[in-house]
Amino acid sequence: MRNTNRLSLLLLCMAGLPAVAAAQSAMDGFQFSQNDLKGTARFMSMGGAFGALGGDLSVLSQNPGGIGVYRNSEMGFTLDLDAQKSTTDAYGLKTGADKTNFMLNNIGGVATLRLANASGLRNINFGFTYQKAASLNRKYKGSFNNLNNSMSNYIAGVTNSGGATVGDLTTTSSYDPYNPDDGGWAAPWLSVLGYDSYLISPTGDPDNPKWVGQWGDGTSGNGYFDVEEMGSVDEYNVSFGGNVNNVFFWGMDFGIVDFNYTRNTLWGENLDNAYVEKNGALTRTNSDWSLYNQYAVSGNGFNYKLGFIVKPVQELRLGFAFHTPTWYNMNSTFYGDVDYSNAVYGSGMAQTNNGYDGYNSYNFRTPWKLLFSAAGVVGNSLILSADYEWEPMSGMRFSEANWDGYYYGSMDDEYYYTNEDVKSIYRSTNTFRVGAEYRVTPQFSLRAGFANVSSPVKTEAKNGAVDMYPAGTNPSYTLDNTTTYITCGLGYRYQRFSIDLAYVYKHRTSDFYAYPPDTKVSLSSVPTASLTTNHSQIVLSASVRL
Repeated sequence: MRNTNRLSLLLLCMAGLPAVAAAQSAMDGFQFSQNDLKGTARFMSMGGAFGALGGDLSVLSQNPGGIGVYRNSEMGFTLDLDAQKSTTDAYGLKTGADKTNFMLNNIGGVATLRLANASGLRNINFGFTYQKAASLNRKYKGSFNNLNNSMSNYIAGVTNSGGATVGDLTTTSSYDPYNPDDGGWAAPWLSVLGYDSYLISPTGDPDNPKWVGQWGDGTSGNGYFDVEEMGSVDEYNVSFGGNVNNVFFWGMDFGIVDFNYTRNTLWGENLDNAYVEKNGALTRTNSDWSLYNQYAVSGNGFNYKLGFIVKPVQELRLGFAFHTPTWYNMNSTFYGDVDYSNAVYGSGMAQTNNGYDGYNSYNFRTPWKLLFSAAGVVGNSLILSADYEWEPMSGMRFSEANWDGYYYGSMDDEYYYTNEDVKSIYRSTNTFRVGAEYRVTPQFSLRAGFANVSSPVKTEAKNGAVDMYPAGTNPSYTLDNTTTYITCGLGYRYQRFSIDLAYVYKHRTSDFYAYPPDTKVSLSSVPTASLTTNHSQIVLSASVRL
């Protein structure tokens, strides 16, 4: 039966369950494309609204036209202490988690070459910086009293949609359903793991079963989750630009990007009167089980940025920048296991792929973005600035490793359905940043800023109107809402030295889903929680002009 069903199973998985069997999901792509407010203390204390100002090491990765504003060489570094607190609200049951990180935000320098004439070209500048483009650290947990359904029923639905038989999911000495050596269909890891841990049971004909989960009439129980995310996006920028008559400042930047991210997730259930198969019949029993997943990805990429600043009069500056996508080569690993305990089969553990990590290599492309900026200078004491950034998140794209573009846009492309999911779930983000600096004395300045990033997720995706396909054996996911930053700081200059201090408050809300809704499990039955993450950052920068 395995051989006769193989083609239909493969087609069903391609058409209906791409990310359950595949190694990546649309939600993973958003992790790779996240932005954050990171840089020097002066930059962060003004809300990152520096696109029309320049003269700061952070602008090399924001608007490289700002490198042309430099009139002296400079070196500097920035340290960041980030204290995070996350709170989940699961139908009124609130749970908190804390995490603190210390990081190097920025280090680099700019060299200025002054020119005597050269048709109005006053100077050419060269710069190099290391910039932490985003911190991906987050920790949160929560619990649900009085569940309405079980993740095991979601796994059963996935398995039924794939049409898997008992033989397809059974590991023997001659057959591995994860990696069949006969070249046949590889069963979804989530289905095999659920079967090996008795979370799903076959009913009826073993060659054409109906799979059921542990939740049924009379079942009740509680659920809980614990998630920790770790990682960062680190960018190395090489820039150069110039100054034309102190009116037009231009620059370009070549960025090399390192990406690393690890996500550890735990979902558990304590069920009363759960349904477990024994000798061909469903038996009621108490069932305690937990699903653990580890997902790790690392990669390298490159991008290019072009920017300008125009100063038509001393009091006004206008900026524009264009960022290409970052083109990544990615490598990821997956592992999952279930610890289970029930009165029918006792206690035990089931592991994916016989305990070995799954591995995948692929390419990924982030969206491109546009930045428009304006700043006003009032006398020698006040600066007001504003930025608008537009980024079409639906432009994220996965492709096969060593991809030659031959299958792009067709269903023969391994990531066709994942890329279609990206377009169904995500939309363009709009980022607004405003900042102010007031020079109290020639040496001492006060600063403040605000930034808002709109939600990247379409409303219909949050409302359950869009099919969601998590990857591997981790059905849970989060969808982010808006992110806001409130910032302030101060700066002090003495001769060639500068020291700046900033406080940055970051507030982000998200929605946690234990697993996706489907035709059998409505959104109202899915355990969901509101997630609020607050960061308090203290940022210190020091620089010297040469």
